[in-house]
Order: sequence, then structure tokens, then C-alpha cells
Amino acid sequence: MAPTYNNGDHLLVLWLPEPPLRAPLGSIAVIEREERPGIFLIKRIQKAHAGNYWVEGDSDESSDSRTWGWITPHEVVGRVLFRYRKKK
Repeated sequence: MAPTYNNGDHLLVLWLPEPPLRAPLGSIAVIEREERPGIFLIKRIQKAHAGNYWVEGDSDESSDSRTWGWITPHEVVGRVLFRYRKKK
């Protein structure tokens, strides 16, 4: 999610106990893809349609819905609430 989030940033995440019924557009979500369990990605929720979400990273080279297509609510496992940027 560079340049918004960078290596070394500390994030406060609200881990969701169940899939969200609605996630606010523009919010930053923690995604765990069904085919890659245990790997957490940070993406911005851009669109919602028929209960699914379109998520994108801030970089044009990001691996996101531009490659995967729509993701299910079960793949949204958290929401980023706050970032503490480490001083350089």
C-alpha cells in the first residue's frame, strides 16, 4: 500500500470475528485470500456489489482485484484503524 503505508509502519487493526455485512468504501481492510491462508494483505475497499468487494492497493503494481476480481466478505478479516509511522 505504498506510499500510504510503508515497511516499518505500525498498524492498529480491528480484527473481525465474522465477515462484515458492509464495509465502508475507502476504508483500509486486511485481506486474507482463501487460496493463501496466513498471508495478510492491506487493501483499500473501492466498490461493493452483490455482497462482494473490489479492493485495490495504492500502487498500480499492486496485486489486488485488478488481478483477482471481486473478493468475498469472508476474505475481509480486519480493518486498519490507525497507523503509527516510524521516524526515519
